[in-house]
Order: sequence, then structure tokens, then C-alpha cells
Amino acid sequence: MTEEVDTGRRHFLTVATVAAGAVGAAFVAVPFLASWKPSARAKAMGAPVELDIGKLEPGAMVKVEWRGKAIFVVHRTPDMLAKLPAMGSSLRDPDSNESEQPEFAKNEARALKPEYLVLVGVCTHLGCAPLEKFTPGDVTVAADWQGGFFCPCHGSKFDLSGRVFKDVPAPTNLPVPPYQFVSDTRILIGADKGNA
Repeated sequence: MTEEVDTGRRHFLTVATVAAGAVGAAFVAVPFLASWKPSARAKAMGAPVELDIGKLEPGAMVKVEWRGKAIFVVHRTPDMLAKLPAMGSSLRDPDSNESEQPEFAKNEARALKPEYLVLVGVCTHLGCAPLEKFTPGDVTVAADWQGGFFCPCHGSKFDLSGRVFKDVPAPTNLPVPPYQFVSDTRILIGADKGNA
């Protein structure tokens, strides 16, 4: 017995099966491929952070987070900057030869613009959070204190450029992260002058 084959129906069933398979493959592939992309949290952990410093008063500091670390941005006054040269003899690494910092920060101010200091706010001894102690003569630090950062955990002291004092537990200066000025009042932390 011979049956006639309905080629139109066979063609329709073949096309419908292939289309259903393609849709099913897409439903499987999309979440699989999406899992390869970094999460929003992972992107944020390494992404540069833009900060508006236009309203940061002279002598004040603001803290932001970049890559899970505190970043200190200090608007230094002319008086704060004037104290930097005199600190050299009491510092472990006054010229920042052993410190983690971009090339542009290898200067006394350790900054692109001397009035704005940008530091990773993590003590280089055991990773504690140093406190800003900008008031000269602060007896909680030392009677001859000229201002800077003090880590209360183990007594490490840093000057107004984040340079470490001699005879304290911290081995190196506070790190300077890569950053750049994108305008007169905006800093991009996490991108240096060459890779914005």
C-alpha cells in the first residue's frame, strides 16, 4: 500500500520544529552568556569614581570609596602647604622614593595640584583607618604636631602629604591612587592622566 506524502505539511512541520529549537536555544544561551559579564558590583569595585570638589572648603577633607577603599581628598590651605618643607628630617621617606604612587605625585605635595591631596586612606601598617588631625599642636597626637593623619590603632603618623614619620609602625607613605582632573572642580579617581 502506498501513501501519498504531503510535502507541504512535512515542510511546515520541519520549519516549525527548527524554529521552536532555535527559540529554546536562545532561552538557554542568553542567561548563560549573561553570566559571563561582570556584575554591577564587580564593575563598581574597579570603575573610576568622579568627585565634585567645587564646594570643598580649604582645610576640609572629603572621603569617597574606590575599589572598596577609603579615598581621602583634602583641600589644603597655603599654611598647610607651607609646613611641608620643614617636615623632611622627621620623615622616613620624605621624597616618596619607596611609596606607591603615580609618577606625577613624586613631589613634595604628592599631588597634581598642590592644594588638592588625594590619598588612599588605609594605614600602611595593618590596614587601619587613619584619622585626619589637621590642627597643629593637637595633644592627642603630640605637643609639636604640625597636622596630618594619625592612626590610633598603633600610633602611626603621617604629615599633610601622607608621608610617614620615622619611628612609627607604618613602613611606607600613604598610597596616592591614580587620578586626574577632568575640570577645575572635578576629579576622576581611578584613571590617571594617560588612560582616561
